[in-house]
Amino acid sequence: MPSPSITVVGSINMDLVASTESLPQPGQTVLGRSFATVPGGKGSNQAIAASRAGGDVSFVGAVGSDSFADPLVETLADAGVRTGRVRRVEGASGIASISVAADGENTIIVIPGANGLLTELTDADLSLIAGSRMVVLQLEIPVNTVILAARAAHDAAIPVLLNPSPVQELPAELLRAVTFLVVNEGEAAALGDATLAAVPHVVTTLGARGARFRGPSGERIDVPAPRIDPVDTTGAGDAFAGALAVLLAEGANPRSALQHACAAGALATTVPGASSSSPMRAAIDDMVRSSY
Repeated sequence: MPSPSITVVGSINMDLVASTESLPQPGQTVLGRSFATVPGGKGSNQAIAASRAGGDVSFVGAVGSDSFADPLVETLADAGVRTGRVRRVEGASGIASISVAADGENTIIVIPGANGLLTELTDADLSLIAGSRMVVLQLEIPVNTVILAARAAHDAAIPVLLNPSPVQELPAELLRAVTFLVVNEGEAAALGDATLAAVPHVVTTLGARGARFRGPSGERIDVPAPRIDPVDTTGAGDAFAGALAVLLAEGANPRSALQHACAAGALATTVPGASSSSPMRAAIDDMVRSSY
């Protein structure tokens, strides 16, 4: 089967990752165990995850003119992601400050940088979207750009997968163009039942409990998560979303797509970092066979 073409329009950041025994409480200082710079950003992470899961992936995004820009683009390219639609703007690239505790839990602060300047899509961007099998979006770039991408895909009858993170109220124009909404339980609660009902397919990630699918006729499928010992949960949701996009673009049924996405998310927690933790398709397939 040829690799499905996936276009990801979204953010790309350099993650500044501090590991510590436990996350500090407000006003508390704790000693860290290690520090690393790791390419990330939800858009970039999902593009890399989709590529490793078997997709033919193109990324539309922006980096700055700082020392992080080249490594960020190179990380995408090294993962097999097409980077011809990544533009460079003056100023800082996006940054995420991430603290990771020994039990794998994390806190994240995102500073948009160049991502906030991705305010328009070119004719070449729109043509790329219209020729895709699936378009993947998040909310770490200006929402008006997300709407432009979603509307272009919808007008071309291309499915749109939206991971609405960081969570915010979703404009009706965006909701009308979304085919698959991928949320965690907190995001689902923040968006509310009316918003979820406006999208034909909703996938809710449940952490260690797996994931749930709700289809257009109200049908529901629950898939448990494979049992693993987590090291770092950073990027697990992005690995899930990237793999899910590929399986859906391949035409997999919802249960199989969720199984593969849960396997990808679980495997991602066994490796430190965000983009670097996304598993390859062979490993995902092996875990599906052994877990389901």
